[in-house]
Amino acid sequence: MMKERNVRGFKIITISFTIILCISLLNIVRAYEKADHSDDEEVEDQSFILQKTPGKYLQLSSNGSFKIALFADLHYGEDAWTDWGPIQDVNSDRVMSKVLDKETPDFVVYLGDVVTANNLPTANASLYWEKAISPTRARGIPWATIFGNHDDAPFEWPIEWFSATGIPQHQCPLSTRGDERCGFRGTQRLELINNEIEKNTLSYSNKGPHHLWPSVSNYVLQVSSPDNHKQPIAYLYFLDSGGGSYPEVISSAQATWFKHKSEDINPELKVPEIIFWHIPSKAYKKVAPKFGIHKPCVGSINKEKVAAQQAEMGIMKILGNRSSVKAVFTGHNHGLDWCCPCKKLWLCFARHTGYGGYGDWPRGARIIEITHQPFSIKSWIRMENGRKHSEIVVSS
Repeated sequence: MMKERNVRGFKIITISFTIILCISLLNIVRAYEKADHSDDEEVEDQSFILQKTPGKYLQLSSNGSFKIALFADLHYGEDAWTDWGPIQDVNSDRVMSKVLDKETPDFVVYLGDVVTANNLPTANASLYWEKAISPTRARGIPWATIFGNHDDAPFEWPIEWFSATGIPQHQCPLSTRGDERCGFRGTQRLELINNEIEKNTLSYSNKGPHHLWPSVSNYVLQVSSPDNHKQPIAYLYFLDSGGGSYPEVISSAQATWFKHKSEDINPELKVPEIIFWHIPSKAYKKVAPKFGIHKPCVGSINKEKVAAQQAEMGIMKILGNRSSVKAVFTGHNHGLDWCCPCKKLWLCFARHTGYGGYGDWPRGARIIEITHQPFSIKSWIRMENGRKHSEIVVSS
């Protein structure tokens, strides 16, 4: 009798466990079904949670060209507690959307100062970063980002910002609770880049070699032949020119990294190289046109002096010694959009894209087009109003 009861008890336990397991599996299935039938916005958010796959590469289109749009100095989140700030973000959305629809680029480079982090609490900076890349993401266009001097700027919160008429209240860190002023540093580069990479499969951004941190956005992307993804047509280098929580320089360590990396993947200098960073080097000051723009420089506005990096630590000498380097593209100066030759390469500014930041000059974006046969690198500026100007060939 005792044995029979034990057998019955075991059967009851087994049946109960089976029922629980079935219910759990049913709930999982229902959750997936709910996700599959959610609205488009929710589906988009879920689809970008996947990690980027290893071995990603960029490839020329079937017509043998590769077009890049540069979006510089967007400054999302600036003065977010006023009526002015959010309107500027809407205006910046409009500029990018018009450029993307007119040019239909294959790739987008966010050329620094994506957000104005010294105006933002840590928890919100990544939200504004996501908003800034949303026009590109919504069109299914891949992109890469580099950091500017405002993207993770250190700051303190003035006490008046916590008033009822200011921005919504923010909880101070435990270490500063009760202090007269709530002081802490803005969102760090690693937080921003990790958030972007983890949530966006279209992001080609990279946090770079560990030994260069806190200088983060140092990496290289290969643009491949339309027929063979292993055959490089061009290399795109991204360097972190500092600012915010990092000095405004391209350090000697970064220069050494570039030298070793470029010699390793392009030892015979046969593949053209294009360089991107945010703050212009001191070499820009030497070639800057005076009193307007005149040949051999090409552009449309020259409204301020070059605001260069704090020091030159060797990167320009290395670039100048590589015949494969065709051009450097920077942002930072909103009132400059020229390209000028510097020995055998070109030094170019992008066009101020965002309505955030200083200056009332019309907004636009610099476009770069790489073509394969015959090879060339052309660049021009596409304005918000649709006008195209300042076309130049930077490949020799």
